[in-house]
Amino acid sequence: MKKTFFLLILIFSVVSCSKNDYPDLDFKQEMRDFVIGISEYSRLSDPDFIVIPQNGIELVTISGEENGPLSVSYLAAINGHGQEDLFYGYNDDDQATPTDESSYLRTFLDMSKNAGKTILVTDYCYTQSKMSNSYTRNNSYGYVSFAASHRELDNIPTFPSPIYGENSSVITSLSQVKNFLYLINPENFSSKTDFINAITSTNYDLLIMDLFFDETTEFTAAEITQLKDKANGGKRLVISYMSIGEAEDYRYYWQSGWESGDPFWLDDENRDWEGNYKVRYWDPEWGKIIFGNDDSYTKKILNAGFDGVYLDIIEAFEYFE
Repeated sequence: MKKTFFLLILIFSVVSCSKNDYPDLDFKQEMRDFVIGISEYSRLSDPDFIVIPQNGIELVTISGEENGPLSVSYLAAINGHGQEDLFYGYNDDDQATPTDESSYLRTFLDMSKNAGKTILVTDYCYTQSKMSNSYTRNNSYGYVSFAASHRELDNIPTFPSPIYGENSSVITSLSQVKNFLYLINPENFSSKTDFINAITSTNYDLLIMDLFFDETTEFTAAEITQLKDKANGGKRLVISYMSIGEAEDYRYYWQSGWESGDPFWLDDENRDWEGNYKVRYWDPEWGKIIFGNDDSYTKKILNAGFDGVYLDIIEAFEYFE
């Protein structure tokens, strides 16, 4: 009877945990360890596999503070950093990001850049003068940038033409990239063929895209090989987007009946993005979905022949803190 009572207490305490019930957990380090695990697993199959976390740039220092020591192990596991809204889009699309926010982010971005990492900036603006300014300013700081005219990342911008930093080089490493296209929502393309033809008509050095054309159809290795061709005869890198700080209810791994709190590691729905749920990213069950086995998301990306992975919702540690 006593054993049963304590078992019930234990079950209740686990089920009723909230995001504030981890006083001894270092949420920043848990995210670093998650990214490092993905990197180590991927590079067992492909030593040159590229790993780029987006946002959450504070993780470059152990404390997450501007004057903190660098996290050497984290920097060793990645090839670059992605940053949204550096100069445009922080408060609203096509609006300049407040100077203090840009300066704060640049402090950390420069730490990463000075450690030899490539910085990829996505600014959200559609006025041509602002797009031009975004490219010029990012270039002045040594960052590679993309001025996204749609927050949905569902189009190939018609401006500028030619694209900023256009070249006919064969790109084999992230450090060689002079421009990139961020297009993870292919809903405006009628078919895979339509999507492939649109991409191969461009000269971007790097494409960040989704593994899936729609909710169930993956791009094949042969199709990814096609996408690596530039229109001018050069070659580009092709990297797959993957969210690791949120679960998405339209992904292949989502199971009927899942809701916030069930399974345990599934947390609140993102108010800004319907169908996206915060996850306790340190939980082994979520980890198994993302990497470490032949059924994992990362393994699917590797099998499809992508050159790397672009990891989103890195800043999930802020939610739990």
